[in-house]
Parts: sequence; C-alpha cells; structure tokens
Amino acid sequence: MTTWNEHIPIYVQIAQRVTQSIVDGTFPEDQAVPSVRAWAAELMVNPLTVTHAYQDLANRNILQSRRGLGMFVAPNARQVLLQQERDAFLSTEWPEILKRLKHLDLRLSDLPGDQP
Repeated sequence: MTTWNEHIPIYVQIAQRVTQSIVDGTFPEDQAVPSVRAWAAELMVNPLTVTHAYQDLANRNILQSRRGLGMFVAPNARQVLLQQERDAFLSTEWPEILKRLKHLDLRLSDLPGDQP
C-alpha cells in the first residue's frame, strides 16, 4: 500500500516517482511509462490524479504524448532531470553540508569513501 505525504499534492508525488524512475533507469528514454489506468489502479488513486502528474511532466518536456500509444519518456529527459537535481543539490543542500563540515572542523580528505 502506498503512503502519501499529506503536505504534498498526490499528483506531485506521482510526478516525483516518475522522474526518479527515469533518473534511475527504470523508465528508459523513448519508452512508454505505465498507462494512466494501470498506475491509478496500482497506486489506488483516481486516474485523473495520474493524468495530472503526466500532464505536468509533459509540460516540462519530460514526457511526450504519442497519439494512440500513450506517454513516453522524452529523449534526453534523464540528462535534464540529472542536471536539475545537481543544480538543486548545489544550491540548497551543499551549502548546508559545507556549514556542517566547517562546524565539525572536517575537511573533505577526512571523509570516508572515494575521493577525487
């Protein structure tokens, strides 16, 4: 059963799931995404909610409607989404991480894992 965040519209959460699936390769570029009815049944939501999510993604050129065939992942959608996520990370999360590192007197070389 799907748990929804009550503070975020469900169509936005569905759009986020679709974009995450594109980024992680579950929904490859130029391939069909699940039909509105299939996703609505799986997520136990109104088909209009899924339609709203898909339309939002189409308006952002992440999905493309193909008449009679359904919705498909747009060419280059993964790269566009990755760049948006990188930009958001660098503008919002990274400054907070840097502050925390400074507060703890840590350098990047002190961190575990692969280093460039």
